[in-house]
Amino acid sequence: MNESLLGILYIVGLFALLWFLMIRPQQQRQKKHAEMVRGLKVNDRVITIGGIYGTIIKVKEDTLILKVADNVRIEILKNAVSQVIPNKNEENDKE
Repeated sequence: MNESLLGILYIVGLFALLWFLMIRPQQQRQKKHAEMVRGLKVNDRVITIGGIYGTIIKVKEDTLILKVADNVRIEILKNAVSQVIPNKNEENDKE
């Protein structure tokens, strides 16, 4: 009886360790990314997952129009945004 209880506790312990070391941090990163995507607005400077820098000029339902150079605009999925680059004005306000 003790051996079966010890085996079950061992499996539960391994699952708990797996949860706290792998699954939970991934869920937190996904939640932060979803918040960032919801907060995208016109004139935000962003970097895509492909490494393209651009400025948002139009926000659609599932996509964004980015200005990447003079007279060059591309349409990307919102989820393809890797990060938002803070404006210099925002950085000065934080200090």
